[in-house]
Amino acid sequence: MPELLIAGLIPDLAAPDYRLARFLLERGLAVIYLIGFVVAFRQFPALAGERGLTPATRIVERVPFRRAPSLFHLVGYSDATLRAVAAVGAVVAVLCLVGIPQQLPLPVTMATWFVLWALYQSIVNVGGAWYGFGWESLLLEAGFLAVFLGNHETDPPWLLILAFRWLAFRVEFGAGLIKLRGDACWRRLTCMEYHHETQPLPNPVSWFAHRAPRWYHRLEAAGNFAAQLLLPFGLFLPQPFASVAAVLMIATQLYLVVTGNYAWLNWITIVILVAAIADPVAAAVLPPDVLAALAGVGAPALGLPAWFAMVTLLLAVLVAYLSWWPVRNMASPRQAMNASFNPFHLVNTYGAFGSVTRERYELVVEGTLADRPDDDAEWREYRFKAKPGDPRRMPPQVAPYHLRLDWLLWFIPLSPSYAGNWFAPFLARLLAGDRAILRLMGPNPFPDQPPRWIRVRLFRYEFTTWAELRATGAWWRRRPAGTFVPPIALDDVVGVDEL
Repeated sequence: MPELLIAGLIPDLAAPDYRLARFLLERGLAVIYLIGFVVAFRQFPALAGERGLTPATRIVERVPFRRAPSLFHLVGYSDATLRAVAAVGAVVAVLCLVGIPQQLPLPVTMATWFVLWALYQSIVNVGGAWYGFGWESLLLEAGFLAVFLGNHETDPPWLLILAFRWLAFRVEFGAGLIKLRGDACWRRLTCMEYHHETQPLPNPVSWFAHRAPRWYHRLEAAGNFAAQLLLPFGLFLPQPFASVAAVLMIATQLYLVVTGNYAWLNWITIVILVAAIADPVAAAVLPPDVLAALAGVGAPALGLPAWFAMVTLLLAVLVAYLSWWPVRNMASPRQAMNASFNPFHLVNTYGAFGSVTRERYELVVEGTLADRPDDDAEWREYRFKAKPGDPRRMPPQVAPYHLRLDWLLWFIPLSPSYAGNWFAPFLARLLAGDRAILRLMGPNPFPDQPPRWIRVRLFRYEFTTWAELRATGAWWRRRPAGTFVPPIALDDVVGVDEL
């Protein structure tokens, strides 16, 4: 391994030992882009379309291009245009997934990845609250770096490999710092006693993880600090140590995939972490013929065209310059989570779950056809794709797909301010039987006609015990905790004039 150690300490502009890393970076990002565009095609019109809960047309009209650059500022927003953008993006992502642009001349390859980035940027910047998640900026930052990964005629640029490692470092280290500075339960190693139950969208394994013994939860919290505060520095060590650090961090991300639904956050973190895995290290555990067939591992070095090497050098200078803001943020005792410092979402700061809620509260939306909305009326409960509702329904696995409505509904019990300007129009859509919104939810309890009245109650949810699960088949137990919205009719709802 001496040559690996030397290569790690004295990098060249070309990195022929990172062809597998480039292959996995490109294919992984293509898959996540594809998911993002499919989510936009299916959900954006109902949530932020022309008749959406928070129409994107308002952002296009009120926010200038320089603050939120988007194709829709140039051509205007319409649901048809949005769907066209999402469809084109999905097709281009599939092409990158199968490797067609990578076989074309280098400028065409770069232009293809730039198109993906520009199209998704256009959607994010007019998506409002529905696109305020950290993994949107993470995809855009990683997607911009992918523009400069090269093609089949070049080796991967070493500076891009470093840039992806720097991105992975900020994702993990920022998340570790926000926990260390945040909720005291992290420092006491007790946060994981609550997190599996109170996370936004639990999955089937979350119940079992929550019921693990206390020592196991302390081990989870300690392992989290090791993975986020210590191992990230290993990404910049010589090989094979950088590869080992990356593999260990990937293992922790896979654990999060198994125990929760975090859209594509964990998957894209895994993708960018592969930038630290060198071909010779991978060849020690994987068949060489497979590596050669997939990524050309073992083939003679190709180098970089002079102009492309200069472009990657300029990109490295840009990344270094823009890194001032996230570094300053990480050093600040008032560290912000998931913040972008420029309208293009380049070189951002990341972090999640600096605080952990101890109790889970859920909004339960109910409707009735009765004339009088009292307790004698027959109230039917609306169900959602993944948000807890029926206690007997097993928490589903939906990630890396992103259910934006379910996610935002989780925030409201934490603070009513999260209802923003979209929750009242949401209730109005249910009272009007809006099909676009109903398609984002579970089975419609009012298939023949919409309800006359809607109410929203607050419930305290807890995972059942082993005995309760065996006896009743219920994953949750719940009890009423108050009324969030009293019974209202269509004419009572603010925003009904926008239907």
